[in-house]
Amino acid sequence: MGQPEIIAEKLLGMPYDSLDERTKKVARHIANRKHITKNTAKEFDVTSTPGQRAADAVATFGGSWSFIMIFAAILVVWVGLNSFFLMKYEHDKIFDPYPYILLNLFLSMLAAIQAPIILMSQNRQAEKDRLNADHDYQVNLKAELEIMLLHEKIDLLREGQWSELLAIQKNQLRLLEDLMERRIVAE
Repeated sequence: MGQPEIIAEKLLGMPYDSLDERTKKVARHIANRKHITKNTAKEFDVTSTPGQRAADAVATFGGSWSFIMIFAAILVVWVGLNSFFLMKYEHDKIFDPYPYILLNLFLSMLAAIQAPIILMSQNRQAEKDRLNADHDYQVNLKAELEIMLLHEKIDLLREGQWSELLAIQKNQLRLLEDLMERRIVAE
């Protein structure tokens, strides 16, 4: 029986083979005295494709105040230009007269493209969150098991000290008895 098996039996009260893969990994790390922490964000970003990074960039920009301000400015300019041309020219010479059908088409196309891209980014974020949660579980489990090992070591030290203290006390009682006998004999 190797170290991970002993740790599983002693601390978790379960056979090593019955543990799930995450718990086996933690038991191996404890047995080998290795750290389990890692930078999951860096690891996650290394495996991302250019399309995933582009989706993240679109979602980041699409959910920012910069995007809202630029978008509002474009809408104001669009409506302003059309209103200006309406006052200056005839109705049929305006490139997008009220109710701004062309603007609605562009907005619909933007929403149709932007929404799935943002959803892809949210799915990636959810996957990243699951990876972080799994890593947090492993770190917490390792910390809990290490604390249990420390408690066990302290208990063993305490028991050893009690045994040593009892031996010292027996020796002192024997020495006191010897002194009392010598005193009685001397009198």
